[in-house]
Amino acid sequence: MDFGWIVFWIAAVFAVWVPADFFLGRAQHLKKMSKNHFPARKSDMELITRGPDLFADLFSEIKQAKQHIHILFYIIKNDKISQEFLELLKKKAQEGVEVRLLVDWVGSGLKRKTIKALKASGVAFAYSNTPRLPFLFYSSQVRNHRKITVIDGHTGYLGGFNIGKEYNDQDKKLSPWRDYHLKMKGEGVRDLQIEFLSDWRRAAKINLLHNTAYFPVVEKGASRHQLIPTEGTMLEKLISDLIERSRTSILIGSPYFIPSRKVFSLLRAAIKRGVAVTILVPLKADHILVKEASHPYLRTLLKDGADVYQYLKGFYHAKVLIVDDQICDIGTANFDKRSMFLNDELNCMVYDPAFIKKTRQVIAEDLLDSRQASLKDLSPVSLLLSIKETAAKTISYFL
Repeated sequence: MDFGWIVFWIAAVFAVWVPADFFLGRAQHLKKMSKNHFPARKSDMELITRGPDLFADLFSEIKQAKQHIHILFYIIKNDKISQEFLELLKKKAQEGVEVRLLVDWVGSGLKRKTIKALKASGVAFAYSNTPRLPFLFYSSQVRNHRKITVIDGHTGYLGGFNIGKEYNDQDKKLSPWRDYHLKMKGEGVRDLQIEFLSDWRRAAKINLLHNTAYFPVVEKGASRHQLIPTEGTMLEKLISDLIERSRTSILIGSPYFIPSRKVFSLLRAAIKRGVAVTILVPLKADHILVKEASHPYLRTLLKDGADVYQYLKGFYHAKVLIVDDQICDIGTANFDKRSMFLNDELNCMVYDPAFIKKTRQVIAEDLLDSRQASLKDLSPVSLLLSIKETAAKTISYFL
């Protein structure tokens, strides 16, 4: 058999195996996916929008930890800020504080020697969502995109930031990095702890959920909210329900705008019934083809009457959805198919008018640092861009 036939048969096998692996793996995932349901809680919450502010605050809280530190990030890089973060964790473990670090297998860039040094210092480490048989391709696509920190069971963080120099405004192309991260003290921290320990049980095969030491008594805070972990199809339903109940306004901020067919149809229907839809996305892109994948959707919504803004002052990575100024959704999920159908995500639905007003003010500042896009801005101007849009549409599920 000549080389050409070998290539043909290899390609044929992949053409059959990959779709079969994906759809069978997804079917199994939907049957077995975990579902934590949390009630509405009350916590004091602070919205942090700059990396240097977040890292200064987070590192300070870690230094003050007395009993346990639980951290999950999608990405931890091999750079200066990441090393500072990891050295801090090692120091706390050596002091006798329980430290658990969970990172996504695909997203993390940690080296083996770094992980070995963490473990030698007493840090308990685990990878989340490692690829596994029999559905190797599908399992490699399901990622834990959550970002959770819980310190001593009374202070928590979640949102869009990861650990790396770009998040700390030290990347020339993407700085300054604009993101939304929540700091939480109050009842909601208990649910953050439950979600972390649920992910830890799945990844490390250790169940700590019934250990009362990780759940101290906490006081109620000022803001009513609800934590919603999602995977599989749950995020699409959450977003769809919010859009369907909208009456006056929808504001969407996301680095990637690649909605599902259902969500896209509901947005168009909302505009037609008079709902004002505003979408904020970055002008710059941090990943290949994500910009081209979003443009066909944005062009259609512009024609329908939506307002689209492109952020100019660095890179916009925040994930926010505000409906009728009554519900504010901030968390880890992007407004795209990957977050809706593949990733493990964690969002916080906030119902407090005062917090929503402050968040609106932050977004108003971000809109001032943006330009209102026209159809011309979002239309391909060359054959190459048209080809990129076609390619992006083909693989939009995995971007």
